[in-house]
Amino acid sequence: MSATTTTTTTLEHSSSSTTLRARRMSQPKGALDAIVTTDYRELRRREHHEADIVIVGAGVVGCAAAVAFGKQGRSVILLERSLKEPDRIVGELLQPGGVEALERLGLRDCLEGIDAIPCYGYQVSYHREPVHIPYPANLTADSTPENPPEGRSFHHGRFITKLRDAARATPNVTIVETTVTDVVKDDYTGQILGVQSQTAGKPDYFFGALTLISDGYASKWRKQYLPHIPEVRSKFFGLELIDAVLPRPNHGHVILSDAPPILIYQIGTHETRILIDVPENCPSASPKNGGVKNHLLNVALPNLPECVQPSFKKAIEGGKLRSMPNSFLPSSMQKTPGLFILGDALNMRHPLTGGGMTVAFNDVLLLSQLLAPEQVPNLEVTPAVLKQISRFHWARKSSSSVINILAMALYSLFAADDKLLAALQEGCFRYFQRGGKCISEPCGLLAGLIRQPWVLVNHFFAVAFYAIWVRLGDSPVWRMPYVLLVESVLIIWKACIVIGPYLLAEVKR
Repeated sequence: MSATTTTTTTLEHSSSSTTLRARRMSQPKGALDAIVTTDYRELRRREHHEADIVIVGAGVVGCAAAVAFGKQGRSVILLERSLKEPDRIVGELLQPGGVEALERLGLRDCLEGIDAIPCYGYQVSYHREPVHIPYPANLTADSTPENPPEGRSFHHGRFITKLRDAARATPNVTIVETTVTDVVKDDYTGQILGVQSQTAGKPDYFFGALTLISDGYASKWRKQYLPHIPEVRSKFFGLELIDAVLPRPNHGHVILSDAPPILIYQIGTHETRILIDVPENCPSASPKNGGVKNHLLNVALPNLPECVQPSFKKAIEGGKLRSMPNSFLPSSMQKTPGLFILGDALNMRHPLTGGGMTVAFNDVLLLSQLLAPEQVPNLEVTPAVLKQISRFHWARKSSSSVINILAMALYSLFAADDKLLAALQEGCFRYFQRGGKCISEPCGLLAGLIRQPWVLVNHFFAVAFYAIWVRLGDSPVWRMPYVLLVESVLIIWKACIVIGPYLLAEVKR
């Protein structure tokens, strides 16, 4: 180290020591230890870039984790490439189960002051025939028919800004705007020690006993540390409708027809999000047929409720069309010492059911409980941390598995592209029309309030058998033997093919 560098460092430490002494003199004796410890840990975060936990990504997961661990007394550094308000077309609908988890994390007030819209369930339109699917009122302690469970929909960026403000205001948390470029690894032990980054164009380093990566769906570290890669089957193309008239206000709308599904939900007083699913190699969206705009005008528009069509046309004319890949990524066991990957970097499902943030907040809640100081006093004890991470992999499945399987299975049905899937799709809609538990329990699963996978499997195959019953009712007498002996077997087999791979993905390590 040069003499200049040594002198500068000495002055910085001298200034910090003076500040500490001044604060000691002004505080009661009983508060002295807490002040000295807090100031010293903050000094280590800001000056030496050292903490208990380094979190990469100040999105939904990163902010929530920073707050959760900071409140436990852990020293946390939260890193983000850009602290400007993000602008995305997904991550805008939080199910009641996610609202519940957010409240348990002490972050419920982040839903206030952002023009968030209450959501009380769904309306599914099947070839213009609607069915109302409200959130069930008997699944939470404070819900009643007069005060049903409530989801929220909002502008993603406004919500993230509130979460970042909450993280910034949390004791023991320091936020730094920097671009993480690599991890710092001990080549001898394989332990991850922290990360390397670029801050204002200069090399930088941040060190922690645990590095938590939550860098989203396009994670740059997933391929290096996890065995699975995302499977993309389609894209959502999104538009923002202004002053759209919805058939049922304060509800999400799913539009089913012979075309791929469409999702509509209000995200502000004047703004409504519409997401049009476009599968890979969709003929109506091919370049020779006019591309995605052709699909929107000639396929999506005619299937929309008439009250939505005027605002949809105006949005298309405005031209601000954006897309987002719809991915499936099963979670996997993590064993890298000093590193943990969370959020969309670890686990994704089709966003049709809006379950992503519910999984994220429940994951953060569970992880913070498993790594609490009462469970792991010192995060530098790697075997203890890895033991809790192994527990996390299986414990999270009570909340994540249902949402993962339901999202992918429903998308397969709602985007039916063959006769057997079309039969299951109609069976699903007619099943909802029966009401009672045929609608309350599936909606409870979707809302993140029912977390038993067997409930999902039971209803899914009940839908399959009901689809056979519907086919029998629609068939002439002479064709009934064929439906019973052939189509019924094929429909059940198709149901197994649809849900089977996702069930297996959830039980694998």
